[in-house]
This record gives sequence, C-alpha cells and structure tokens, in this order.
Amino acid sequence: MAFFNFFSKEKKETLDKGLEKTKQSVFSKIARVVAGKTKVDDEVLDNLEEILITSDVGVETTLKIIQRIERRVSKEGYMGTNELNTILKDEIASLLTENNAAEVADFSEELPAKPYVIMVVGVNGVGKTTTIGKLAKQYSKAGKKVYLGAADTFRAAATEQLVIWGERVGVPVIKQQQGADPASVAFDTLSAAKAANADVVIIDTAGRLHNKINLMNELTKIKTVMQKVIPDAPHDVMLVLDGSTGQNAFEQAKQFTKATEVKSLAITKLDGTAKGGVVIGISDQFKIPVRYIGLGEGIDDLQVFNKEAFVESLFG
Repeated sequence: MAFFNFFSKEKKETLDKGLEKTKQSVFSKIARVVAGKTKVDDEVLDNLEEILITSDVGVETTLKIIQRIERRVSKEGYMGTNELNTILKDEIASLLTENNAAEVADFSEELPAKPYVIMVVGVNGVGKTTTIGKLAKQYSKAGKKVYLGAADTFRAAATEQLVIWGERVGVPVIKQQQGADPASVAFDTLSAAKAANADVVIIDTAGRLHNKINLMNELTKIKTVMQKVIPDAPHDVMLVLDGSTGQNAFEQAKQFTKATEVKSLAITKLDGTAKGGVVIGISDQFKIPVRYIGLGEGIDDLQVFNKEAFVESLFG
C-alpha cells in the first residue's frame, strides 16, 4: 500500500502498539458476536452497531458504517462472518478518505508559508503544551527553525511547561509575565520569528472553556493582532483533543468549532485507551482533518496521521 512509502517500520510498530488496547477491545467483542455464525445477518449487524458505538465511534458515524455494510451485503449477496474485518476496514478507510483533506506527508515537506503559523487551542489537561513541544521537536529535527509563543498567560504553569519544552528541544520561547495580554505575546512571537527568518511558529493559547463568548473574543483578538505582523496568520488553528475521554472529546470539538475556525485536529493519549474509535467519529462528524495522533509519552511518539496506516493497524 502507498503509506509504506514514507511510513517506516518503527512508526508502524509505534502505531500498532498505541492502538493495541482499542484493537483488543473491538476484536474481542466482534469475535463474540460472530461466534457460531456463518454469515453477516441482521443480528450480527445490530451487535456490530453496538460495538462501534461503545468503542466511541459515535452514533451518526456508526450508522453510516452499518448502512454501507448493509448496502454491500445486499449487493453482493451472501457474506461470511470471516469477511467482516475486511469489510469494516474497507468501509472505514473509505469514510476517512471522503471526509478528510489531503494529509501532511511528514515534517520535512515544504510548508505553504514562511513563517508557517500554527495557533493551538484546547482545554487544559488534553496534552496541548506537550503536543506543541513534540511538534517543535519534529519540525526542528526536520531542519526547520521553530519559535514558540507562550500566549497561555492565565496559568503560570503553562508558560513554565512551554519553556521547559523549548529548552529540551532547543528552540526559543517568547513569553511575558503571568496575566499579560495573550495577543501581545503572539505579536512579540511573530515579530521575533519574522526577524529571525523562522520557518514555523507555534502559539499556545489558554485552555479555558467556561465561557464560550470570552474564549471566542480572546481567540479572535489574538488572530487580529497576529495579522498586523503576518497578514494571513494563523495558517492553521489546531484543536488538541484527549482521545481517552471518548465522547467528551466530541463535546470539546463542538464547543471549539463554534468558538473559532478550527482547521486541523491533534488527538492525543490513544495509547492508554480502548477508545481509539473516537478518531474515526470525530474525523467524520466535524469534517476537519486529523493531522496528528499521540501514541505515548516519548518525544517522538507524536505521529502524522495517516488514514491507511491507522485503519490497517486497527483492522488489519
């Protein structure tokens, strides 16, 4: 398959290991459903529907998948239960392909702007700052000059954590004191990055969601101020979601997509959960490309999301 052209053996092993809990959970349930059955009938499909919903694929996306399988059974006639995994793999891969924009191949590819500005949003605790640090590491490793902006001035710990990541990765972090205007930090970061001819700028933002109007106003102000330095910034607004929270991640995606124009998703903590199906549901429901998935604590455990590799690992 095409994904093996740039999907290394190490990445594949990390992906397989990271999705192991989800895979074991889904397959053990499917095995029970098809036990003693010879063909895919209404009872099998009803049970499969329940399995997908409880694996956090989501109700609407699950119904789409079941309808696709029903159409296929109707068209092809008799279908044995031993074919079910292959059918699932095919239909989910097809669904992800339809609902996602073109993927990023890897971190070394040429970016559409210089500096390429990524504004990162998400609630506290989802792994937002860690994801920024890992992104900085991957871009830096690919030979790109990276600047980080600590615009989450609401929590002192957020700035401290980003500074630690900056030191660890070896990239500059632009910051101000706690309580400073986040837009001012973003302005300083873009100004410094532009002067230094940087390739990538990643701006951290506050993870508050208690008041959607305030959040919307704050994010809008940050974007407006950034555009005084770089007119088309930010080039990407990335929402970070914790995959282990399942349906909670859906709700956060709903709230943030209402508050700002989210352009991409990073879904973290998939290695510690059996809820990996959430990637399929969120990708389908929000029509926003999943760019990155987090599969462990290591600095290199953030992967560019590859649809084919993901489905192959989950259902292969």
